[in-house]
Amino acid sequence: MSISRDAVVSILKSVIDPETGKDIVSSDFVRALTVNDGAVRFVLEIPPERAETLEPVRREAVEKLEKITGAGKVTALMTAHSAPKPPPDLKIGRHPTPQAGPAPVPGIRNIIAIASGKGGVGKSTVASNLAVALAAEGRRVGLLDADVYGPSQPRMLGVTGRPSAKPGANTILPLRNHGVTLMSIGLLTREDEAVIWRGPMLMGALQQMLGQVEWGELDALVVDLPPGTGDVQLTLAQKTQVTGAIVVSTPQDVALLDARKALDMFRKTNTRVLGMIENMATYVCPNCGHEAHLFGHGGVRAEAEKLGVPFLGEIPLDLDIRLAGDGGAPIVAARPQSPQAEAFRRIARRLVEEGVA
Repeated sequence: MSISRDAVVSILKSVIDPETGKDIVSSDFVRALTVNDGAVRFVLEIPPERAETLEPVRREAVEKLEKITGAGKVTALMTAHSAPKPPPDLKIGRHPTPQAGPAPVPGIRNIIAIASGKGGVGKSTVASNLAVALAAEGRRVGLLDADVYGPSQPRMLGVTGRPSAKPGANTILPLRNHGVTLMSIGLLTREDEAVIWRGPMLMGALQQMLGQVEWGELDALVVDLPPGTGDVQLTLAQKTQVTGAIVVSTPQDVALLDARKALDMFRKTNTRVLGMIENMATYVCPNCGHEAHLFGHGGVRAEAEKLGVPFLGEIPLDLDIRLAGDGGAPIVAARPQSPQAEAFRRIARRLVEEGVA
């Protein structure tokens, strides 16, 4: 039986730690929660001295979930950290630091910006799947969720919990899942909490998430930009050595109008455009196999040819892609052999072959 991530979280909230009287979600024990094809996996990260007393709590969580999913569909591991983690001492959202010009990020070979002229075209879905696809190709990959007002990557990558500060350093340790290292403002706020910042704080936050995060050695950092051509996009282009940008659009004219503006912004900031991706390109009915083009078809390819920009490929409009992202495992991770996953893998292989990832 299928179960949604929200339903799993709701059930986990009913499991109470007898020592504190708080549920295991509010106690911040739950880590790496994924829901995929009716199977639920998560980790309980607990203080080491409480392993014995919390084992019954773990069993209770499994039993409650298996009443919905069925026997054998729930995996819950318990792990312990050696000492309480200090909260990050970064104040994300400060004003930007003066900087002479575009600078590299130490340890990162390539920075790939995923952009769109408008919201709702699936840019974040493309970013998460492309990051996982690059990892599947053997790349060391990071994903920076720079969509500060609408951070969705923690949900899409199935990452829960709060990053920790590196002991003795003013840096933050990102989290990781599906082979991708992730940093997002969504990891530092509640899922329903709004970020209400003006431009300078946005720009400062981006600088911090690039420069004060322990990314390690990466072949590629995928940056999920907010829609439009605002402060975050300009800060990234003007302050960081970006390898190139990919513009995502749906085929219809209204979306393409705004995609042109995004392309023009990158041109004016001397940022290389790696190509365009047409998302929601085609819909195949799962019942009869009829192929329909709900938003038109081929508009992005035609626009790319017109502007002399590489066309990287098409992504179908498919329910499984949406369900996989909502469940915390992008389709490339959830169903790696599927045609939907292959659409992302082709684009990732092309980026690797061209030496930009």
